Amino acid sequence: MAKLANMRKGGVGGVPGPELDKLRPSRNEAEDAVRVLLRWAGDDPAREGLRGTPGRVVRAFVEWFWGYAEDPAEYLERTFEEVAGYDEIVVLRNIRFESHCEHHIAPIVGRVHIGYLPRNRVVGISKLARLVEAFARRLQIQERMTAEIANTLDRILKPDGVAVVVEGVHACMTTRGVKQAGATMVTSRMLGVFRDRPETRQEFLSTIAFHGSLHGDALSG
Repeated sequence: MAKLANMRKGGVGGVPGPELDKLRPSRNEAEDAVRVLLRWAGDDPAREGLRGTPGRVVRAFVEWFWGYAEDPAEYLERTFEEVAGYDEIVVLRNIRFESHCEHHIAPIVGRVHIGYLPRNRVVGISKLARLVEAFARRLQIQERMTAEIANTLDRILKPDGVAVVVEGVHACMTTRGVKQAGATMVTSRMLGVFRDRPETRQEFLSTIAFHGSLHGDALSG
C-alpha cells in the first residue's frame, strides 16, 4: 500500500500524523533495534540463521501494523439508502482478526461480531470486515478495539444502535505468565437501542449464538 509510508491520519495518542512521521525511525534503525534485542536475548545476530532476521522482523511489522496507515472511518463513507424499507438488525458475525497486545507485542487472535439497526442507510458488509482489520492491525488492548469499532460505526452511520462483541485469545496470557491456554476474553460495546432495550440486545446475542451474559459494556473473562 502506498499509504504505508505515512502514519495514519490524525496521528496517535494525540500526536499529529506529520509529527509522528518526523519521529519515525528509518528502516535501518529499526533493523538495528532488532539486532540489539537478539543480543540481549543471548544470541548472535551475525550468525547464519539470524542474519536475515532483522529485515524479516521489520517486514513483519509492516504487515502486522498497517492499520496505522489507514483511517478506518473512510471504509464507511460509501453507504446505500435504497433498502426497500428494511428496518431490522443487520449482523455480521465471526469476523476473524489478528492483532497484537500493546503490553507485550504478543498476538491476539479472535472473532468480532457486529450488529447495527440502520436508520436510513446501510454499508457494504465487506466494509465492516475492513473496519475491524484497520483497528486490529495496530498495537491494541481488546477493550479499546471493541469501543473503537462500535464508536466509529455509530459516528459515521448514525444508526439507531450498534452492538459489537469481541472474543479474543491473548498469547501474552496463554504462552507466558499464568499460561492459561483455554482462556478467552470477551468484550462488548452496546449503543443506542442495544443498550436501552434488553430484547433488542438479546436478539443480537441470539443471532451470534452467544450464550454468555453481556449487558451494556459488560466484560466477561
